[in-house]
Amino acid sequence: MRRRDFGSLVCGAAIVLPRSLRAQQPARPEIGFLSSRSATVDATLLTAFHKGLAGLGFVEGRDVTIAYRWAEGQYDQLPALAAELVARPVAVLVSTGGTVAARAAKAATQSIPIVFTTAGDPVAAGLVESLARPGGNLTGITASFIEAAAKRMELLHELLPQASTIGFLVNPANPAAISESDEIRVAAGTLGQRIEIVSAMNAREIEVAFDRLKAVRADSLLVAADPFFFARANQLVAVAARQAIPTLYFRREFADAGGLISYGSNFPELFRVVGQYAGQILRGTRPGDLPVQRPSRFKLVINLRTASALGLTIPSILTARADAVIE
Repeated sequence: MRRRDFGSLVCGAAIVLPRSLRAQQPARPEIGFLSSRSATVDATLLTAFHKGLAGLGFVEGRDVTIAYRWAEGQYDQLPALAAELVARPVAVLVSTGGTVAARAAKAATQSIPIVFTTAGDPVAAGLVESLARPGGNLTGITASFIEAAAKRMELLHELLPQASTIGFLVNPANPAAISESDEIRVAAGTLGQRIEIVSAMNAREIEVAFDRLKAVRADSLLVAADPFFFARANQLVAVAARQAIPTLYFRREFADAGGLISYGSNFPELFRVVGQYAGQILRGTRPGDLPVQRPSRFKLVINLRTASALGLTIPSILTARADAVIE
């Protein structure tokens, strides 16, 4: 073989070989992200989720791709959106936005690992066998909002001990509303208070619900732990201020937006754990071996500016226990 021919062959191999190697490299794994909320509402939670993923070495666009599906509060769309993600198929399916989203994910696949978030007990919801050993293809976190319902009632009682009628705003499209309503009724009975349940599934119905509370002269209001209500946080806070009804919410963001008081878990931290779990599964851990996590404590936030606008004096024992006081 002539030297020139040999050199051409070597140069050609140098060009072809890297292309061949690149073709053999596996594609990036894909995570399916199913939410009953919207991208705008979930913005801060997505930041925490990505932080959890990055802790396991997965950065979106570099090590992993993520396919997002948003139900925008339309819970009846969740099954179809979950089916779309399963059909891609994704390596891990993350479902967030309440038990209703987790059930849609579970119904869509029995093989793809699922990391969920729920407001209540995932064992009672039939998602996992136990918190410590979930089994099957599901694991995740529970914000324990429903289990904390009785404590939220107690906080309202401390704030307004003379209140006789408490409003409770629920979204009838969410199956979890039934169990949370039951918890609230039991707690109200213990405290000698009456519960007036009002419902809303859209912005107009929120206005109607507040008019109903005004008509029955409700002394205060509890807002059920529902993704739709969080998406309408600004409206809820504004109407509560206009109707001058003291309202307790389930996430700090409500108090930051001008709501009177909130009591709930640290949601961004929970989403960091969701990202961490998704990363562990991508590295080979079975979801059934990852225990379902729940918050170690709940945070109480009080907005004193709103209390002043309502003409309320917050008991010092409450402000002393608060994790944050907005002045």
